[in-house]
Parts: sequence; structure tokens; C-alpha cells
Amino acid sequence: MLLVPTLSLPSEAASLADAVASAVQDGIATGELVPETTYSVYQVASLLGVSRSPVREGMLRLAEAGLVEIMRNRGFRVLRPRARDVEEIVEIRLALEPAAARKAALLGTEAQHAAVREALDEMTAAAARDDEALFWPADRNLHDLLLRAAGNTRAAAIVAQLRAATALLGPPTTASGRTLPEILAEHEPVVTAVLSRAGAVAEAAMRGHLEATGALLVANLAAGARRR
Repeated sequence: MLLVPTLSLPSEAASLADAVASAVQDGIATGELVPETTYSVYQVASLLGVSRSPVREGMLRLAEAGLVEIMRNRGFRVLRPRARDVEEIVEIRLALEPAAARKAALLGTEAQHAAVREALDEMTAAAARDDEALFWPADRNLHDLLLRAAGNTRAAAIVAQLRAATALLGPPTTASGRTLPEILAEHEPVVTAVLSRAGAVAEAAMRGHLEATGALLVANLAAGARRR
């Protein structure tokens, strides 16, 4: 029996279509909306309590981002990323996040740096308890805070969409083959450099983290394809 997904509109969005896109994106990231299942525009509109027009507009935006495929006269389905998709996602993140880490180190306010430190503390506590449910929101928050501390709010929105796509590969520990402490260890030098205002070091540490993550994701996707 197909479970009815749970979706909710964000409290703030530039438009209703943006709110719908964000709600569906969150549904993809949390596993409420799953690959290989077709969802109708009417169904999503009913779940969110909106008309079908903003749902159609929101789905077109997610289709452009490669998260969903529009099924003519039927609705849409969530797309599972392929190895080439992951390579492209990592390339885009590499173009945005290392430079943002440098800027966050050099230009971030004390309040922004304190928020970054708090996000890492949350990741540390979650890793110590092997609590993935708390670890991944803190991880996403840390990357988002660094982008925003660099003044890159549009880049933050782009990265959030890209991360929603790779979330379809499954839990990041499974998809990348790393433990929470190992993933935490890649973030620690980034945050240490940012808080020390060592821009070049922060940039290099973020680049190393993203390159390592991308290589593992692609390798595991390729291995899974060979087994099928």
C-alpha cells in the first residue's frame, strides 16, 4: 500500500510557487516523496492546501533543477541521481562553497561565527550518540550558515536544492560509506579555519571535504550499477 506523503509549506517564501517547490524539495530530502513513484499535481495541491497553478509552476522549477521529471498529463516523479548527476552536483558545489568558506572566514561577523560554532557542536554531539536524525540537519545548517556568512544567499538556495538531489541516494553514511565521526572530522578543520579567520585554509579544507564526498558517492554509485 502506497503511503500518503506528509508535506508542509515553509513559513516564509518569495512566492507561493517557491513555497511549493521548497515543500516538495523537503519531502524529497526526508524520503516522504520517493523515486519511481508518480505524484499528481492535484495530490500535491490537496496535501498543501493550495491551487494547482503554483504546484505546476513549482514542479517546473524543480524539473529545471533535475529533481523531478514532469509526466505529461499525469504529474511528476522524483529522479534518482546517476553518477554523472552527482559529478555535476559536486562540480557546482566546488564552484560555490570553498570560496564561500574563505569569505565567511574573512568577512563573517562574530554572531555568524558563533552560529557556525554552534552548528559544529550539534554535529559533534549527534556523532557521539550516532544520531543521524540530528546530525544531518546540523550538517546542512553548517553549510548554509557558511554560505550566508559569505553573503551568498542565492548560492545557499542552490546548494540546498543540490543536497536534496543527493539525499535520494539514501542516508549519507550509507551512500558515501563513512561513519558520522569520519564526516565530522572533515568539517572540523573548515570551522577551525573560519573561526580563526584563516581564509585560504578554510577554502582548502572545504574543497577537500567536497572532493572526498563526491569521489565516494560516485564510486559507490558505480559499484552499485555493476552489481545490478
